Amino acid sequence: MKVLLVEDQNELGKDIQTYLSDNQIICEWVETYLEAEDKISAFDYDIIAVDLMLPDGNGLNIIRYLKDIKSESSIFIISAKNSLDDKIKGLELGADDYLAKPFHLAEFKARLNALYRRKNLKGFNNIIFNEIEIDTNARVVLIHQVPTELTAKEYDLLLYFIANKNRVLGKQIIAEHLWGDYVDSLDQLDFIYQHIKNLRKKLLKFNCKPYISNVYGLGYKFNVNL
Repeated sequence: MKVLLVEDQNELGKDIQTYLSDNQIICEWVETYLEAEDKISAFDYDIIAVDLMLPDGNGLNIIRYLKDIKSESSIFIISAKNSLDDKIKGLELGADDYLAKPFHLAEFKARLNALYRRKNLKGFNNIIFNEIEIDTNARVVLIHQVPTELTAKEYDLLLYFIANKNRVLGKQIIAEHLWGDYVDSLDQLDFIYQHIKNLRKKLLKFNCKPYISNVYGLGYKFNVNL
């Protein structure tokens, strides 16, 4: 999962980013409306968590911007403003969930996971596709009911492929999903090929069908029509 956090409180922003990163969630953090707009225009995110009160604008305007550009990101409002009017206004604009400060980080993470499952994984904790079964809570993958040892990146890559079945995914999009804006510091993306090669090898070892295919000049595809 890849999250953009828009939060101007420095200590809270750092705490959320650290907590989510420690729990295998890519979290990029910005503090202003303009920074958020720049990120949203340059990268794709599964969820955008927005504070309503920002130093250079209103978080509700970020929601309006996301709707104007027809973003597919889920929207999560976090704010100290917990009045009914603010909550209703944000939800009517298109936000998917709302959490008032102060909140427990564990609850925030659980709500993010629920949003991600609802949007990308049809709401289930256990994702089953033919011979592949993924327990998203335990981060365990079974192939033909046999546990498969995957690295953290291989697990995220498999989940991303299954959530985007039959879609062609370019190297850049895959890299951004797995590494966030750290990908900007990389000279090339050849390591993506190595991760995909290793994932394919492990899946085939357990007699999984060769779902992951190359699409020449474009990227990779999790092909369900086999």
